Amino acid sequence: MRKRFDIGIKPSEITPESAFLNRRVFLSAAVAAGLVPSIMSCEAATIPANGELTDVKKWPGSATEKANTFEEIASYNNYYEFGTGKGDPAENAHTLKTSPWSVQVSGAAAKTGTFTLEDILQPHALEERIYRLRCVEAWSMVIPWVGFPLADLVKRFEPTSQAKYVQFLTLNDRTQMPGVRYPVLEWPYREGLTIAEAMNPLAFVAVGLYGKVLPNQNGAPIRVVLPWKYGFKSAKSIVRIHFTDTQPQTSWNMAAPNEYGFYSNVNPEVDHPRWSQATERRLGGGGLRSLARIPTQMFNGYGEQVASLYTGLDLAKNY
Repeated sequence: MRKRFDIGIKPSEITPESAFLNRRVFLSAAVAAGLVPSIMSCEAATIPANGELTDVKKWPGSATEKANTFEEIASYNNYYEFGTGKGDPAENAHTLKTSPWSVQVSGAAAKTGTFTLEDILQPHALEERIYRLRCVEAWSMVIPWVGFPLADLVKRFEPTSQAKYVQFLTLNDRTQMPGVRYPVLEWPYREGLTIAEAMNPLAFVAVGLYGKVLPNQNGAPIRVVLPWKYGFKSAKSIVRIHFTDTQPQTSWNMAAPNEYGFYSNVNPEVDHPRWSQATERRLGGGGLRSLARIPTQMFNGYGEQVASLYTGLDLAKNY
């Protein structure tokens, strides 16, 4: 019998956002440059009328494939807290309140506590990275994310030598998230990485896409993106970051350990028990079933950058 996992995080309490783009500001000149634990609200800044993130630099290492449209990215989602259908998150996620927002940092790190979103984001320069995102259900997208390297955030918390892994936990609030009323998964949603994976230059903290703040259904206000792993590894709407010396629980591995391993790297040579992973369909331009299949690449095409993380590891057993 599984035990319920209670992280004790209270949901955001005020100010409903717009029904789709969930506009808000991440940066405030009034916030001090250092990362300081805070339980006090930062002074609110003016919300841009169009929800656009300014001064975003282009990342030269971006994928060269044609990006999916904003409409495709924001309307076809896996986010079970808002429903299991691909269109459910876009329809239901307007109930998510993302301001104010805070993230609890705990475990084996020198700087722990509760940090406002402004505390976390203020020192970081934003950049746009175009990444391929591969989903287990044999489909993929190319997405222009806006954010900053995960390594930059991890380093600011100063993990100790005991920190071998980092775990991310998503908001768990049935008043805002209708999907958590049903036992599809054991809530809250949680994911984890090794510290080496989190520090890889490809690992990314996303706060926007296509130059605009993240829509709720895409994981607002803050999520991670791991482009060499299957999409479910990229935790959304993060409220807790926990550093630990033991491999943390991850939601899909808890639900179906024979289908979803801890690492969950894209590996076309290892089939999912219920379907092949050798090919995929690039979403866009019509219904999914009408799209031509393309070969799936090892590590989703990012092998040159990440294969060294798994030297000596059997990727068939450690899936």
